[in-house]
Amino acid sequence: MSARPYPWGVPVHLDPAALLADLDPEQESAVRAVTGPVAIHAGAGSGKTRVISRRTAYAIATTAVPADQVLVVTFTEKAATEMVDRLRSLGLPGVTARTFHAHALSQLRHFWPARHDGQPLPEILDSKLAIISRLARQLPGHYRFTPSKDLADEIEWAKARRITPGAYEQEAEAAGREPPIPGDLVARVFIDYERAKTRAGRIDFDDLLVETVDLLETDANAAATVRARKRWFSVDEYQDTNPLQQRLLELWLGERDDLCVVGDEDQTIYTFTGATSDFLTGFVERHPGAREITLSRNYRSSPEILELANRLLAAEGRRKRLVPTMPAGPAPRIRRVADADAELALLVAGIRELMAGTAPGGQVAASEIAVLVRINAQIPPIEAALTKARIPFRVRGQRFFERGEVRDAIRILRRLTDFAGSQLLAALDARLRADLGFEADDAGRGAEARDRDANLALVLEIAADAVAARHDIDAAALVAEFDARAAAEAEGGTDGVNLLTLHRAKGLEWDAVFLPQLEEGTLPIRQAETDEAIAEERRLLYVGLTRARRHLQLSWAERRETGRRRPSRFLSALEGRSVQGRVTVLPGAPMNAGRRARARDDDSPLMTALREWRTVTAQSDGVPAFVVASDALLIEIADRRPTTMPALGRVKGIGPSKLARWGEEILAITRADR
Repeated sequence: MSARPYPWGVPVHLDPAALLADLDPEQESAVRAVTGPVAIHAGAGSGKTRVISRRTAYAIATTAVPADQVLVVTFTEKAATEMVDRLRSLGLPGVTARTFHAHALSQLRHFWPARHDGQPLPEILDSKLAIISRLARQLPGHYRFTPSKDLADEIEWAKARRITPGAYEQEAEAAGREPPIPGDLVARVFIDYERAKTRAGRIDFDDLLVETVDLLETDANAAATVRARKRWFSVDEYQDTNPLQQRLLELWLGERDDLCVVGDEDQTIYTFTGATSDFLTGFVERHPGAREITLSRNYRSSPEILELANRLLAAEGRRKRLVPTMPAGPAPRIRRVADADAELALLVAGIRELMAGTAPGGQVAASEIAVLVRINAQIPPIEAALTKARIPFRVRGQRFFERGEVRDAIRILRRLTDFAGSQLLAALDARLRADLGFEADDAGRGAEARDRDANLALVLEIAADAVAARHDIDAAALVAEFDARAAAEAEGGTDGVNLLTLHRAKGLEWDAVFLPQLEEGTLPIRQAETDEAIAEERRLLYVGLTRARRHLQLSWAERRETGRRRPSRFLSALEGRSVQGRVTVLPGAPMNAGRRARARDDDSPLMTALREWRTVTAQSDGVPAFVVASDALLIEIADRRPTTMPALGRVKGIGPSKLARWGEEILAITRADR
């Protein structure tokens, strides 16, 4: 039987004391603070969602506010649904929990007809990308290959700051913004996008906030009506609020001060969209007398994992510490390995141990294991390794072979029927550059451009591996290789090891987390050049560390196809006695330390001579340098220093065609170095 409500909307069974009974002192303090401006700094795993739902229920139970005048603002629709479910479980089915966009939409739908001659609210675009993609193709020269998502991100950044198309170039420069293409071209796309949208009679999701802000700033009656409906506000993930959302919140609030904001400045990882933690860190300054409460007890991770997370923050001068409440667990492992293949082998071995229950800490289900990476292009090699090992996996987010540029690359490959072997590779490389704007040496400044070029580089790497295995492979056979990999990727269901980026991992947690490829150029990413950008990369790693409950493994490789690598600068902050296996090298590393040191030295005479030979040969043959020899092959040659044809033939990756074509030239270089 449903509970009978009080006039204030309080169910008779909603007991304030029961809402406080199982909270820790920090949580109870936050739940009791039901009036006035309040800022709750909620550390990772500190029970933030529980505090928000209990505080809302406690405010209603103590008659601080009627249930129908409450608005809980969440960052995503999923979070809004989860909050509604939590409140319903507490006996509060009538509380509103929405995103900024959803609540703004409800207001616009109500007021729009009266302000626009009875016309209904225009249809909302599902995505900007269709219009922007067409406009991007009209840009001059190589700029026509700019990914539409990078341009959409710039437009969203501008709208989040209420910057008009005409003011974009000047404002972006003043803000130190580095757009993916020259500012005047972004402004041109911005102007044309707004015009195209108007001609189509559409609005986009940014317009929902822009138009609602305009409504409440210019229509006093509308503002009064809106404020009469909701007067008690709780905002989740406040560290990811942008200036436009902040202005809308201020307009909803008016002169009142029943506002609670909840967030963690150490998990601000969306500044590229316009988000800023300044509103959270400056809350007390804007609201004198506001209460600040910190939730520091962590109910997710083992003490050993939290020690790493705390060290990472301390290295940046942060004094906040997460306090463990969970039992001790296995020591996190930081592993150094020889190369990418060794890292994949380490990853597979670690997952197998967890699934079999042979690792310290007990058995872990595949669905409770996650591999977190910086960009999507890191996922396919992991997929291949797990497929070979018959370990089920699940790619969360867009799969590699579903990416538009990857599908385009395979379509191009299908048409290259006149080529085979290394000439097929060269032709594919040329077409990717000419048709898709691929830049192997400069991935562009936009995040989507970096992902695109990394994905296309991986397509070429997969193709190069296939050519190395079968020197006369043609386009049809190579396409079949890609199709087989795509099929294996698609077979990944919903119950397996989770593969996803660090950005997608926010808000999630698993028993075991693997963080591979923690190297300079990857995390932090190569394009992170400013102090602010480096700090955000550090926060990404912090998010990754705090996803793990019991098991955590970090790894980096000394070399990859692109040459030698250095460990991420962030790893130095994690050193300490409680971390075991910090510099463990996999048994059976293929070369001794002295020879490895010489081979990895990019400035050694042998490596310099081999690189110069490759450059000259590639120019002479009119093919890309990697067709002649990859960096990994040159390193193998420098490692082994072969002086005879049979010895050179045993070098992995040389193959019969390379041996016949360039063997004597390579041997002349290695013999001269002896």
